[in-house]
Amino acid sequence: MPFYKAIRNTPEKVNSYLIIALIFFIPFSTAIGSILSAIILLLWLIHGRFKDQYKSLKSNKVAIISLMIVVMHIIGLLWTSDKDWGLHMLIKQWKFLMIPVFMLYVKKEHMMYYFYAFILAMSLSELISYGIWFELIDPFKLATAYNPTPFVSHIVYNPFLAIAIYLIASELLFHKHRFNYKQWLALFFLCTMTINMFITGGRSGHVMIFLVVIILLLQYYGMKKIIKSLSISIVVVCGLFYLAYNFSTIFYERVNLTAHNILHYEQNKNSSVGKRITFALNGVDVFSENILIGVGTGDLPSAMKEKHQLNTPKVAAPNNPHNMYVMWLVQFGLVGFLMLMLLFYVQIKAAFLHNNQAMKRFGIALPLLFILANIGASYLSIHATSLLFAVFSAIIYSDEAYKSVNT
Repeated sequence: MPFYKAIRNTPEKVNSYLIIALIFFIPFSTAIGSILSAIILLLWLIHGRFKDQYKSLKSNKVAIISLMIVVMHIIGLLWTSDKDWGLHMLIKQWKFLMIPVFMLYVKKEHMMYYFYAFILAMSLSELISYGIWFELIDPFKLATAYNPTPFVSHIVYNPFLAIAIYLIASELLFHKHRFNYKQWLALFFLCTMTINMFITGGRSGHVMIFLVVIILLLQYYGMKKIIKSLSISIVVVCGLFYLAYNFSTIFYERVNLTAHNILHYEQNKNSSVGKRITFALNGVDVFSENILIGVGTGDLPSAMKEKHQLNTPKVAAPNNPHNMYVMWLVQFGLVGFLMLMLLFYVQIKAAFLHNNQAMKRFGIALPLLFILANIGASYLSIHATSLLFAVFSAIIYSDEAYKSVNT
């Protein structure tokens, strides 16, 4: 049956290219990202050979914990009253389910292309962003001339920029050869992306870029020179902050507004920052009454609404507390929080096993950046950011990544 064999062998040949396409389209379209993921999943089902695939994944702790997170959401339905919302939240976890699937089709010969695809996508995005900012392109979707984030909201756009900046800066910082046109082009986009970061309004991305500086310098000088690394980091971060604060209108206004909202929280709990503080405080209050296993997969909205009516009736209760840790503490108690931290711990530990130094560095940086970002928003619940996290996790911690040479 030659035709049947050809169909069965198609996923191995095609899915890695589909992963490259998926990474490229994530910053542009959630719909295309979902469609490409569905095609990869369908080809995996056609591929079969599940026994062999299980053998290749059973020792991969990142894959196992990703599946455990999905199982946790399924089990959490047992003590959930709102089954409809619970199923909605369960369906949103499909990106964790895809991590092992993506891992099966990562190819070591395609490693550079996975990351080039994302850098290319963000380079095109920031060029369009500048076009909107300079009023050469009419604003579309959520973008405005004041806050020119094309295709996605600033909540997503700026963290994407921070990750792209890390990848480009890492390549330049650890590049051991003479500069050629590729390095000069990379340096150009590193500068333009950094400026673009501060003419757009995503606070999480603003904080992440400062962490990017610290991570890169610690990785460059090593832990043996931690004092030197941190000293230079402080100088660079302060210098970057000073320039952004004095030359970027939106950054200046966002910093001042954030500081004002924090200082006057009691007087205005309905500000953007005020709501986040209120959500966190009320969420921790709900957690304190359901410490071990939380309220279940689907009861976060009702539990938060009840607590808001009791503590802060003038602030509308959220379906999403804009904090990943608070979300899982409310839903799954200590079990959920520890599961999330275990995922990050296992990722960082797995990164240290890499002989490929570039993979090792990014394998450490990715979870650290998401650990920070998840304080300001539930980034592992947001479609675009959770999908990028899933596909990059699959690439970095796949068996094929450990076979790849330094590039």
